[in-house]
Amino acid sequence: MPDYALVADIGGTKIRVARVSAAGRISHRFETSTPRAGGTAVVDATLRLLRQVPWENVRAVGIDVPGLAYGNGDVWAPNIRGWKRMPLGRRLREQLRLPVVVDSDRNAFVVGEAWKGAARGCRDVIFLAVGTGIGAGIIADGRLLRGHGELAGSVGWMAVRDDFLPAYKKTGCLESHAAGPGIAIAASRRMKRTLPAEDITQLAIQGDQRAQEVLSQAGTYLGMCLANLVSTLNPEVIVLGGGVAEAGELVLKTARRTMMRWAQPIAVRQTRLVCSKLGGAASLLGIARLAFEEASRQTPPARRV
Repeated sequence: MPDYALVADIGGTKIRVARVSAAGRISHRFETSTPRAGGTAVVDATLRLLRQVPWENVRAVGIDVPGLAYGNGDVWAPNIRGWKRMPLGRRLREQLRLPVVVDSDRNAFVVGEAWKGAARGCRDVIFLAVGTGIGAGIIADGRLLRGHGELAGSVGWMAVRDDFLPAYKKTGCLESHAAGPGIAIAASRRMKRTLPAEDITQLAIQGDQRAQEVLSQAGTYLGMCLANLVSTLNPEVIVLGGGVAEAGELVLKTARRTMMRWAQPIAVRQTRLVCSKLGGAASLLGIARLAFEEASRQTPPARRV
């Protein structure tokens, strides 16, 4: 019988769980809304959902979160109330009695894409998630790049302008201009009406020139971010995911052109820029892979006879 990991993707609006085999097959998916109360209510909702999944031959549990996961399993997640230092790992280990891995969703995404997705088999990979926020999962020479305080990949704070605006204190420069909410703000100024980024994309597809200009401007900022990542990390592949990336060439055409113009010329020719093949499944696969690795570390070596 194959080994399995139980996985949960905890987001600000919904919680998804599944069972993943050691070969990377996903089954028994369930989801629920993330409790608005936050705190332990989110932990309890995750446990209830995990208990709906078959437990036969389960070796480990993996949880990815929309924020910062410390090495001991504590979590800071700004869009979940009361999760400033939630001891998520400890609570789940107490209840489930299995190896538990807790990591950021950006790390789960890049591991999933490198395992079964658009970066399969690559050792130098960046996954750039562009949605409500902007973050990057980074694999360098086959290892996750975490940083001194687990903050590596916070590229939403990348400086892509030379004038500092008050909004940057909360969300960072790049995120303020290239993430979904920033695009909506830019559109409201140019188009004189308030629309979500998804509607702006639809208008651009239909030929609205102002909507196209808004997305092109976001693509310019995104391209400068990509150029900085290429020049600093020399990746083999950059995988784009998230809602804004789904706008396709409306954003990516400008982003690619800007990246090619600004990046280190040798490094940029060595880099492939692709869109995610896995979508939301990347985080489930990635956190499962990390859970299997943790289970193998905790398995005691065979005794010699």
